[in-house]
Amino acid sequence: MTLPSRAHIQALTAALPLLDTARLTAWGRLLADRLPAGGRLLVAGNGGSAAEAQHLTSELVGRFQMERAPLSAIALHADTSSVTAITNDYGPEQVFARQVRAHGRPGDVLLLLSTSGTSSNVLAAARAGRELGLTVWALTGPAPNPLADAAGQAVCVDAPEVATVQECHLVAVHLLCAAVDTCLTPPAPATGVEQADVRRLVVVGDVLLDRDIIGTADRLSPEAPVLVLADARSTDRPGGAGLAAVLAARTPGWQVTLVCGIGQDQSGANLRALLNEAGVEVINLATSGTTPVKTRVRAADHTLLRFDTNTGPLPIGPLTEPVRTRLAEAAAVLVCDYGRGITSHDDLRQALTAAAADRPLVWDPHPKGTTPVPGTALAVPNADEALRFTGHLGPRDLAGDTARAVQLLAAWPVKQVAVTRARDGAVLVADADGHPLAVPARPATGDTCGAGDQLAVTAAMTLATGRLPSQAMAAAVEAATDYVAAGGPATLTTPPARTTPEGAAPLELAARVRARGGKVVGAGGCFDLLHAGHLSLLEQARRLGDVLIVCINADASIRRLKGEDRPVVGERERAALLKALDCVDGVIVFDEDTPEKVLAELRPDIWVKGGDYAGRRILETDLVESWGGEVVTVPFLQGHSTTSRIRQFAHQAGAAR
Repeated sequence: MTLPSRAHIQALTAALPLLDTARLTAWGRLLADRLPAGGRLLVAGNGGSAAEAQHLTSELVGRFQMERAPLSAIALHADTSSVTAITNDYGPEQVFARQVRAHGRPGDVLLLLSTSGTSSNVLAAARAGRELGLTVWALTGPAPNPLADAAGQAVCVDAPEVATVQECHLVAVHLLCAAVDTCLTPPAPATGVEQADVRRLVVVGDVLLDRDIIGTADRLSPEAPVLVLADARSTDRPGGAGLAAVLAARTPGWQVTLVCGIGQDQSGANLRALLNEAGVEVINLATSGTTPVKTRVRAADHTLLRFDTNTGPLPIGPLTEPVRTRLAEAAAVLVCDYGRGITSHDDLRQALTAAAADRPLVWDPHPKGTTPVPGTALAVPNADEALRFTGHLGPRDLAGDTARAVQLLAAWPVKQVAVTRARDGAVLVADADGHPLAVPARPATGDTCGAGDQLAVTAAMTLATGRLPSQAMAAAVEAATDYVAAGGPATLTTPPARTTPEGAAPLELAARVRARGGKVVGAGGCFDLLHAGHLSLLEQARRLGDVLIVCINADASIRRLKGEDRPVVGERERAALLKALDCVDGVIVFDEDTPEKVLAELRPDIWVKGGDYAGRRILETDLVESWGGEVVTVPFLQGHSTTSRIRQFAHQAGAAR
């Protein structure tokens, strides 16, 4: 006979390996994105599930394992006055739903716990959350159950006993907290032994404290014809080389050291705290002085006024041994010269020259700074700086910028020069007698502050991986464009978007569109050998809603469905080609043979198939209709088929032989 205690342990042993840890990790990443940016987590449950919910909120408001900022998490059942008042006035079914309507905002997360998945009050809360545009998750017992269906996503514990389900929910709570901690805790300072898959970037340059004062300006002062800034709020961030270091530290797989001078004042202390929070190791060479502060006054995405304080150079002391050690460990070095004196330090210049001999060194120059050190792999002045460096008064166009780049290549001890051209991209010159490489940029509007730093960071990191300067500049222009389009320096107040093979970024995009009342359109298929038929399908699909997410079969899935000779084009290239289309807003690659799993996560309002399906029952129809979605077909462009095209190519190749 099996003792009750042994049976209980055996039940846990059977259930825990089936826990959806991948989904819990994804949930943790999303919470780490949203909560520090002002979002909140609302949690609710009954009985033992209420205890689990309150356990979760205490770990997030307090701490789980790592030290980090407190996060907004509210257990709805813990407010006893509200619970009893709502129950008395509106009935027990509304006890959580009314609180969701009070506290929830689009983009917030609602997590509901129920071992049965049938509790009427949590179901009402799920419906309220979906109506308000919240992201709704559920922790339940065995599926299927009503709560799992009502939530956007669910982790369901396949165990027959309530106690087993609740204990698995506690494990899930801890896994969720661990994922949040992992995303939000800066990497520990290096101990001299680097992980094999982690590279180090050393950023050298002048730093300052950037301050934005943002408000609304819709009237003039009665005292003088000047704008009145109302509802002003102030935000600080690292500037100069400090901004470059923060942008670099947001890149997975990189540790960042910043060699700079920071003043011994309150602004300097604030700057150090911001850099530490971003996970940047700081080596401060300043012996005294005050930290420069650059303040922008902004309204309606425009700068109205800028004023600078403490603009003079800081006194820099002798070069320390930790600087030499970090330069020797670096995979790449980036110099961000803001004309405040640090790059004129003789010992530092010698150390940079030595570093440039066996690793890529990128130099972002300044007209008031110094020339790059010998061996610099790439200098990246902007068009205005190139004009001031050279005095070349030719036209401010591609030909003129190229001529100035050629002139700088001859004047500086550098291997290549790229003149960055703002919205026009960049032009790279490696040989005065060769053809320049023009790197155009995609259109993007937004705050451009820091775009040059993002470009320089990406160029240095890309060169460190062994890529060519032409590839580095293409990646750098793309990264700078994405930075501007995402909001420029405003992105520093939120963690960077994390993309995963499961397609987290497209799913988040769909959630944002749905939260503001828009329609999400989905389309799926292999999209091997992209042709005019595909383009026609996607363009028509995009016209049906506000965002189009395309779900494509992974390579392994296509091989199972169509044979070992398919796909002709790999999943990465297929995804890149689709994302390059104006009508496509996001791409998700799925490994399964059918899209049911990814559809359950995306939950499109409209699922589109080609007209060749007309008259046939589409397999995904029941699933899409279960959340109120609609399956439609669009007109099919006759004569375009990937399979027939491959056969035609094969026939032509055989005839040629």
